[in-house]
Amino acid sequence: MALELRQQLKLTQQLIMTPQLQMAIKLLQLTRLELLSAINQELEENPTLEEEIHEADVDEYLDEQTESKAVDLPDTKEVRIEEKIRDDIDWSNYIDEYSSSGRVHFETEKKESPNFELFVARDKSLREHLLWQLLMTSPTEEEEKIGSIIAGNLKKDGYLDASVEDIVQMSGVNAKKVEEILSLMQTFDPIGICARNLSECLLIQAKHFDLDNTIVTQIIKQHLNHLENKNYKAIAKSLKANIEDVIAAINVIKNLEPRPGRQFTDEQPQYINPDVFVYKVEDEFIIWVNDDGMPKLHINNFYRNAIRNSKKFSNEAKNYVQEKMRSATWLIRSIHQRQKTIYRVMESILKFQLAFFEKGISYLKPMVLRDVAEDIGMHESTISRVTTNKYAHTPRGIFELKYFFNSSIQRFHGEAMASASVQDKIRQIIESEDKKKPYSDDKISELLKENNISIARRTVAKYREIMGILPSNKRKQF
Repeated sequence: MALELRQQLKLTQQLIMTPQLQMAIKLLQLTRLELLSAINQELEENPTLEEEIHEADVDEYLDEQTESKAVDLPDTKEVRIEEKIRDDIDWSNYIDEYSSSGRVHFETEKKESPNFELFVARDKSLREHLLWQLLMTSPTEEEEKIGSIIAGNLKKDGYLDASVEDIVQMSGVNAKKVEEILSLMQTFDPIGICARNLSECLLIQAKHFDLDNTIVTQIIKQHLNHLENKNYKAIAKSLKANIEDVIAAINVIKNLEPRPGRQFTDEQPQYINPDVFVYKVEDEFIIWVNDDGMPKLHINNFYRNAIRNSKKFSNEAKNYVQEKMRSATWLIRSIHQRQKTIYRVMESILKFQLAFFEKGISYLKPMVLRDVAEDIGMHESTISRVTTNKYAHTPRGIFELKYFFNSSIQRFHGEAMASASVQDKIRQIIESEDKKKPYSDDKISELLKENNISIARRTVAKYREIMGILPSNKRKQF
C-alpha cells in the first residue's frame, strides 16, 4: 500500500470562543461584588475606559460654587495693631517671674490634633485578651513566653491545638512549668478557655461555678455519650440517682459554653446585596435590576477622537489604543447583556412561580433549568451561570435564584410538589410534635402520606439532615 499526500476541501462547523464571548460568560457568572472588583480593575488598567459623570451632578456642583462666591459678606472694620505700650503693666514683676528658676513652657506653634477619621475600630482578638490577663499577674520572662505560645496555639473555638510536649519543645521549658501556666490560663476569661477537649472545657466551667464533685461533673466525666443520645435513664441507673436529679444536672450542663472562644471570632458578617428586586404594586409584580453603586462606563472621547486622526500615531501606539478601546467596548456590552439576561431569567421565574410569590412556600412548583432555558431561548448552562450566587429580594424574603429550581415529588392525587415545599411540610410536622415523644422518620413519612405526599423514610431522613434537624432520639425532651 503506497503512501501519498492529497489535498481535500472539507466544510465543517465548530464553535469558536471569541474574546467577546469569553468576557460575557465570565461576567455572567460573577457575583455583584466580584463584578464591581472587575470593573474597578479595568478602570485602572484601561486608559480609554472611564466612569461617566452625570451632567446634572456637574451643573449642581457649579451652581453651588457660584452661589458661594456670590454671597455678600457683611461690612467689617479694619483690624489695626496697637503698638502703644500700656502704662498699667507692672514690668518689674513680669521680668522677675520670667527670670525665675521654675520650669517655663512656651508653645511656639499649635500642634495639629490627630485625624480620628483615619483610625479603624478593631475588636480585641482572643490571643490579645489572654495575654493582657497574663500580664496582669506580673509574669516572668519565661512565663510570658509560655503563655504566648499557648495563646498562639488556640483554635477559633478556644481549644488548645498543641500538646504539653509540643509546648515544651517550642519553649524549652520543663513540662511542670508548662502545666502550671496552662492551669493558670484556664482560669482566665472566658471561662473554659485553653481546654484540650470538650470534657475538660465543661469541667473547668463547672469548677468555676462551685459544682466540683457533684452529679454534674460525674456526668461530664463518665456519660457524655449518653448525654449526646439523651439516654437519661442509663445515666440515672449508672449513677444510682433519681431521674429528676439527672435532668436538673443536664439542664445545668446545657447552659455551659462548649465553645468559649466564639465571642472573639474575627469573621465579619457577609451581607447579601440583591442583584434583582421584585416588588408588588397593587396586583402586579415589578422587576427591577439593582444598578446602585454600579459605575456608568463609556469610552473616553479624547482617545476616540485621537484614533480617528491617527496620522500622528505610530503603528504600535495605534494598535495599543485600538485594543484597549475594543476591550472597553466588550466590557460595556457584556455588562448590559448581563443585566438584561438576569432580568429575563427573573421574569421567567416569576411567570412559573407566580403562586409562590402570592401565597408562600407551600405553593412552590417543581421547576428545572430547562424550563426557563426553553422559555427565554437560552442554553441551560447560561441559566445555570445566571442563577448561581445571584440573589433576589422578593415580598417573601431574599432568595438565591437557584432556590426556585426544585425536583418534583409525586403525589397520590393532583400535581407534583416541589421538594422545598415538602421540606417545609416536614418542618411544620416536627414543630407541632410532642417534645416528649417526637416523631420518627417512619411516622413522618406516614403523616405525609395522609397529606397526599408519597416519600420514603430515607427521603425524610435526607431532607431532615438538609434542614439541620436532629433525629427523634436527640430531639426528645423531658
